[in-house]
Amino acid sequence: MPEFATIVFYVFSAVMLFAASRVISVKNPVHAALFLVLAFFSASALWMLLKAEFLAIALVLVYVGAVMVLFLFVVMMLDINVEELRKQFRSYLPVGLLVGAAVLVEMVLLLSLSFGKKVGTTGGTNAVVIDGSNTKALGIELFTKYIYAVEIAGVLLLVAIVAAIALTLRDRRETRYQNPGEQVLVKRNDRLRILKIASEKPTAAETPVAATVASNAGATK
Repeated sequence: MPEFATIVFYVFSAVMLFAASRVISVKNPVHAALFLVLAFFSASALWMLLKAEFLAIALVLVYVGAVMVLFLFVVMMLDINVEELRKQFRSYLPVGLLVGAAVLVEMVLLLSLSFGKKVGTTGGTNAVVIDGSNTKALGIELFTKYIYAVEIAGVLLLVAIVAAIALTLRDRRETRYQNPGEQVLVKRNDRLRILKIASEKPTAAETPVAATVASNAGATK
């Protein structure tokens, strides 16, 4: 009978594969983003089973808590014409199949190379044993050996955030909205103007007495 950890591993793996397949198969982009959140949670559970607690928590906090929220805001705030994307889906299919086949070949070569080595021998591996937790080992590797890659990834994420903000801050002429900053800075002279108009005296022809005399003269004639 398999162990409980093995059963949990297969359950979370099945959920992750199902969520990943739904990300590329659903038609609604918001639903695709939500399925991607489920895939991230399942991958985080697999990291926990591998006793990589830092990677599991970082996956939830960074990707689910920040990146996916940003994706959802961008998808929901942009005017995406889903019908137009469906019409152009077949034109993207050859390139998608080519990229998918290339990724599959790379994964098969990498897995065959990894499983072909003898993991138990000490001469064929370059493993470094560090006293402490895996978080300490990961931090030492990231900020010593891969420091330039980490800095480049940080710059790319910053550019992505700025681009997302620039896409959502479009001026829409058909939408009327209020600007509280401009309303607070408004002065009285900008909204109210008092006009001083000199009073005019009525002429003799415009007075009621003159009108009465003129009507009586017309009646006598």
